[in-house]
Order: sequence, then structure tokens, then C-alpha cells
Amino acid sequence: MSTQREHAARLIDAHGRTFAAEAAITLRDKPAPLWQLLVLSLLLSTRISSDIALASARELFSAKWRTPQRLRASTWQQRVDALGRGGYRRYDESTATRLAEAADLLIDRWDGDLRKLRDEAEGQPGRIVRLLQEFTGIGPTGASIFLREVQQVWPSVRPAFDPLVRKGAKTAGLPEQDEKLTALVADDDLAGLAAALVRLARDPDLAADAED
Repeated sequence: MSTQREHAARLIDAHGRTFAAEAAITLRDKPAPLWQLLVLSLLLSTRISSDIALASARELFSAKWRTPQRLRASTWQQRVDALGRGGYRRYDESTATRLAEAADLLIDRWDGDLRKLRDEAEGQPGRIVRLLQEFTGIGPTGASIFLREVQQVWPSVRPAFDPLVRKGAKTAGLPEQDEKLTALVADDDLAGLAAALVRLARDPDLAADAED
């Protein structure tokens, strides 16, 4: 019988690729990748499959809109077309508008740099969540997604576990308490563990992939 640490490690190996990585984001504590993560979080916030949201994010980034300045220079129709290519058709028009609004707010208030939002919040997760929700289209769900992923490069928000992560932990037979979950892996693996547990929460059958 494996230990919980070993089980957590297998889960990360099997399902721990972050959603940022799947969206072709090389996450670093830099303005461009942080903007890309914000875009991904906004796309994942709607009632649409994560596969479509990821594909749509990759389309936006393939169009060279990897910074808020470049996205702001695009036309609404160009954004609608890119979202459509990713399969994001139910929400393509409203999301094309929200992306431009997000770019405007980020540039005008934080000079295009989400690190300045973090600094305004003094690195406190609760305050970061509130500021993130000032972006139209980012609600509690989107803010949680952003924190789960950004903990890879923002140590001050660790551990960023939400109810979906805890549901996945229960499915996996791991502790649901933040402190006990955190103790199972290295700090740098927390984002990967969170990603794996979110996938398990959505599809419990994946748990078999990480069994002894």
C-alpha cells in the first residue's frame, strides 16, 4: 500500500500538467505570461468545456495577442474569429468585448502588469481575489483558477486550494485540509497537484490512472 505522498506524486505524474501549460503559456513572474493566464482564467470561467477554452486560448496566443497591448490593438471581429476557431462560439462575441475591457483595465490601472495588482493587494490572496474580480468576466471561479495556477510563480498565495481541489482530494483518498495536502508535495508542485485534483473532481475515473 503506497503512502499518501507517493499517491500524490503519481497523481501529479499522471494528471498534473497545469492548465497554463496546456494553453501553451510558459508561466513566469513576468507581465506577458501573467496576462496570458488572466485570459485563460477568463475563458475557463464560462460554462464551456475546458478543452474548448484551452483551444481558444491557444488561438488567441497564436494570433500574437500575448500582451494586453497587442490584444488592445486587435479588432473585435478578429477576436471573435479567433475564438470561433477555438470552438468558443456560444460566448465569442461577449468574450471578445470582455477581453478588450480586461486589456484596457490592466493597462490603465496597473500599467499592463499583474504584479502591480499583486503588490497593491500586498500579496494577500483574499485581496488579490477581490481585485481580479474587477475584470469583467472574472468572478469567484475565474479568480480561483488564476490563483491555483499562479501559485507556481507567486509563493505568497500558496496554498491556493478551492472547493474543486478539495473535491478531487476526497476522490483520490487524500486529505481535504489545506495544511495536510500541502505537506504531501514540494511547494513547487502545488500547482501541479491542484491541477491533477481538479481533473479528478471533474472525472473521478481518472483516479485509476494513479493507482498502485
